[in-house]
Amino acid sequence: MDDVTGDGRTAPEARIMTLAARAFLADLHRAFRDRRTALLAARETRRGTMPRFRPDTVDIRYADWRVPPPAPGLERRLVEITGPVGRRMSINALNSGADVWLADFEDATTPHWDILLAGQANLYDAVCGTITHTSEDGRHYRLDPAARRPTIVVRPRGWHLDETHVLIDGAPAVGALVDFGLYFFHNALRLVVSGSGPYFYLPKLEDHTEAALWADIFEWAEEALGLTAGTIRATVLIETVPAAFQMDEILHALRGYAAGLNAGRWDYLFSMVKTFRHADGDTVLPDRQALTMSVPFMRAYADLLVATCHRRGAMAIGGMSAFVPSRHDPAATAQALAGVAADKRREARAGFDGSWVAHPALIETCRAEFAAVLGDRPHQIGTLRPDVRVSGDDLLDVRSAASAVTRAGVESNVSVAVRYLTSWLSGRAAVAIDSLMEDVATAEIARAQVWQWHRHGVRLDDGRVVDRPMVEELVRSTCSELRDRDGLDPAVVARAADLFREIAMGDEFVEFLTIPGARLLAAGAPLELA
Repeated sequence: MDDVTGDGRTAPEARIMTLAARAFLADLHRAFRDRRTALLAARETRRGTMPRFRPDTVDIRYADWRVPPPAPGLERRLVEITGPVGRRMSINALNSGADVWLADFEDATTPHWDILLAGQANLYDAVCGTITHTSEDGRHYRLDPAARRPTIVVRPRGWHLDETHVLIDGAPAVGALVDFGLYFFHNALRLVVSGSGPYFYLPKLEDHTEAALWADIFEWAEEALGLTAGTIRATVLIETVPAAFQMDEILHALRGYAAGLNAGRWDYLFSMVKTFRHADGDTVLPDRQALTMSVPFMRAYADLLVATCHRRGAMAIGGMSAFVPSRHDPAATAQALAGVAADKRREARAGFDGSWVAHPALIETCRAEFAAVLGDRPHQIGTLRPDVRVSGDDLLDVRSAASAVTRAGVESNVSVAVRYLTSWLSGRAAVAIDSLMEDVATAEIARAQVWQWHRHGVRLDDGRVVDRPMVEELVRSTCSELRDRDGLDPAVVARAADLFREIAMGDEFVEFLTIPGARLLAAGAPLELA
């Protein structure tokens, strides 16, 4: 990146970390960082306890209340394309024809400071409509003037991540507040003038009090910039098991800011392993390929999400289709697209209002399946699900996933996790692996299952036991392929392997791979905000 200031700052840093933006971030942190710290401590006190529907919030669950109608640009969300905030991929997403672009600072972005700053600059240019890019091979990318641009919805990092490259009063900043604060400060007014607004996806929430913190942050930020109350809207990813027991409470806590809920499959399954980390071997999950949304406990989770959203007037957004089409294998691509169509057809018939895709080539397939069910309706909010009766036992019934753990399942998890971590440490957090666009969520469920299988000494369908020698053999084999066949940097491959061993084979379960992973990223001198 070019140094445009003469004082060592990169171009994105000079554009984004202005004096006014720094002051906004500092004030934002001083107002809310202590509550965030307290909420993380509260998470720790709940570790080891089984989630349940809270008796102290029963009035919220049974009262008659609704969230506001959809905000401008969020009235129709049949197809949402997800992806990182790199410059070329941002332009491709904006030209894709999707209804929404989830601009991701979380699972699809390596939290390297230069990458994060560049992402903020890219979003600024995207909102201005001036974003362009010329690749190393000379190809030029620009916004298609004839294309309808999707509504931008930004996903900041989860509450658990610090931003060590920014210090405020001598302490590391909160990653979520940095991502939210910079995007909001630079773009909110322009978005409102353009007929849209500052919209967000909120990841990794575990409790309605964490949503209430976001609501207070939104109120503070709107007042700071003079925006009308309720201009901000947020869609919450229900991707932790505790949050599945508090869907009503989370929507209620966000009050006038709530837009909807999303069903995040891989992160939810990762949270399921966390929930049962110290339970007996009967709670072990089978191969992740067998954990489809038709498995009873996953179907219960999805049905409860749809029923809750539509009772409250919120949008229910379905999960990711991560398939990446191949021009070199049209038969496999046709088969995979048929699977995508079936998955989206199931979601639409279950009542979802839209869904995610990871590649532009899937947009029309997704849109067609939802349009076949919705017709001219922009959503299904008026369609209630009185048939849904989901108990706590239904949500926690992992035994209903009656499949085996196989040698192929272990091999796949080790291979995908190590390969992904190698890319993540190299700054590429959205990676095509085996024709699927993978992000941190994939690596998390893959390494969590290996940890669970290894911890319990699970016996495979062929009689072998998952033990350390088996996993080490698979790690070495994957590393050898990455070095010898793919020609990747041996040092980066070695760091990825060591990180995998830490998060998949340690005595204690590591909460998030991104916490130890961030310590391995190159770090410059931190930016001190007085």
